[in-house]
Amino acid sequence: MNNSLRLASIPAEKYSDYRYNVIFRAYKWDPQVGDHNTIAKHAVLMNKDTAELLETWAEQMSGETVLMEEELINKIPLALELGLPAKIYKTLHRLSNYNRDKNIRLMRFDFHPVEDSWAVSEVNSDVPGGLAETSVFPEIASAYFEGFVPGRSVAKSLLEAFRTRIKDSGRIAFVHATSYSDDRQVMQFLSDVFKTQGLDTILTAPDHLRWNNRKAVSILDGLEGEIDGIVRFFPLEWLVNLPGNSDWQGYYDCETPSCNHPVAIFAQSKRLPLIWDKLNMEIPAWRRFLPETREAKSVMPRNTDWVYKPALGRVGEGITVDEAVPEKELKLIEKEVCKQPKDWIAQRKFRSLPLVTDDGESYHLCIGVFTVNCKAAGFYGRLSQYPRIDDRAKDIPILIEKEGC
Repeated sequence: MNNSLRLASIPAEKYSDYRYNVIFRAYKWDPQVGDHNTIAKHAVLMNKDTAELLETWAEQMSGETVLMEEELINKIPLALELGLPAKIYKTLHRLSNYNRDKNIRLMRFDFHPVEDSWAVSEVNSDVPGGLAETSVFPEIASAYFEGFVPGRSVAKSLLEAFRTRIKDSGRIAFVHATSYSDDRQVMQFLSDVFKTQGLDTILTAPDHLRWNNRKAVSILDGLEGEIDGIVRFFPLEWLVNLPGNSDWQGYYDCETPSCNHPVAIFAQSKRLPLIWDKLNMEIPAWRRFLPETREAKSVMPRNTDWVYKPALGRVGEGITVDEAVPEKELKLIEKEVCKQPKDWIAQRKFRSLPLVTDDGESYHLCIGVFTVNCKAAGFYGRLSQYPRIDDRAKDIPILIEKEGC
């Protein structure tokens, strides 16, 4: 593992310029969480063989995931075990019209280095973040590390995928929570990428779309009309909280090419492994990399060999990594697990292997591997001083060793 990747410092005298470029060129408008600077002063330098292995494994897991989704469309009662909100479960029948070939499937698999191997903590299946960080950060950082280059750009992969599914000058709706700058920056970035390639784009809230014969239509003032593609950065479990007249259920049987179509809700649930054995398929890659997963109530009281995770948790929230969570928070989480065990899972804890920088600091690393339509699409790095990757983790560029170096 030590020979496959390392953490290298961005030259101290260059860091201020680097951070400035990250904020303004890479749309990193939220460079801090409270007092925590979230732009790392390092880069991950990875050899080519390791990059190719991670991409291969992510592609294998992505392929298994879409097959599970398609089987579950025809076995909706199994989704009762996924801990989904009742309103979502009652809407799943609309997925019967889903066609993989007409949509764009974006996922991010989170890999963690462990002793002599890798572990996957989860797939970010619904609205994975890190798109600008994957597409632009490495380009900026590569100026400081001779012999290393950026990997794939997930933004370019998404653009290419949409180009095969919509007309040349089609209109894409970038759907997000418009009052949140951290969501807006993601959609603004992608919108700008798409516009430079001749596509029409609108930035909109989820309730500004309606449905005409299952086709998306904008009702946004001054931008009314047909939509040719949807990029949704608004979590599915949030849609159920929209006003009743929003017709959010229309996303589920929409025929407008979408990224991501709501079929993503199956894999977004951390409880999906609990029903693997009820599916009529093999899942070798997932079984290899994901730690053992059980019903939370089977690990009560919890011990340090296990962590609790919320079924629909995001950004590391609610994960009981003892080294990273204060005792008071641990007790509150365990109380919630006792009250609503079907909203949680227990996952066997893996031992994240900390990496030491060239200036002696120790960090835990998570490498998110994006796939677009089951093809590798870029690396997203995050760094933490403790073995939970949450909202205080630092974004770090990942650079790949040049061929022949």
